[in-house]
Amino acid sequence: MARRCPITQKGVQTGNNVSHANNRTRRRFLPNIQPVTLHSEALGQSFQMRVSASGLRTVEHKGGFDQFLLSTPKSKLTPELAKLRSRVEAKISA
Repeated sequence: MARRCPITQKGVQTGNNVSHANNRTRRRFLPNIQPVTLHSEALGQSFQMRVSASGLRTVEHKGGFDQFLLSTPKSKLTPELAKLRSRVEAKISA
């Protein structure tokens, strides 16, 4: 499973552990990814995904999962979220 948030596109970063003697060894910085269930009010359905903590705050800031999908350009969404956005748009317009 990829360690990447589908909402914020945050992924693994690399860097160095630096000791007191200034020795450097490579390390990985992992994103804070949590399994969550996001509910779409328009579709009346829940979706399980692994989202970073900052991605979850972004969804809450936008006013919910549906509002996040509608306010984000399709070019910035993953293919799965772009399909969900199309479904939400179709449901709202109907």
